[in-house]
Amino acid sequence: MRVRDGMNRKVVTVGPQHTLREAARRMTRADVGAAVVLDPDGSGPGIFTERDLLQACGAGDDLDVELVENHLTQRLKYAAADWSLERAAEEMVRARFRHVVVLDGSEVVGILSMRDIVRCWTQSGATAILDATSAPA
Repeated sequence: MRVRDGMNRKVVTVGPQHTLREAARRMTRADVGAAVVLDPDGSGPGIFTERDLLQACGAGDDLDVELVENHLTQRLKYAAADWSLERAAEEMVRARFRHVVVLDGSEVVGILSMRDIVRCWTQSGATAILDATSAPA
């Protein structure tokens, strides 16, 4: 199965100058855990996630004053729409991300979350078979 088969095509977008509260409103309305940040002056799309929002709240930042551009996920990784879900999962685990922006060439075509991957695998009947030699001691 490919990333394009499992990704969420509903992409919520925010600008770097939006407040954290506005980003949270948009994400809540769409019932998603991440928003793509589009900056016409930037080098490419960014991502603002529920984890970024939680860190800002935990730090006591004012959600009505703080801007998205100051709270973007750092070390951003992208997934290609034609990657396998296994490759995307490996990259997400390695980078410790739960969401990635999906690109087809340079165009944003979706967002893939760990939940999307698990949904695809469970719907397709994927199982893990453990035997006595692979069980933890």
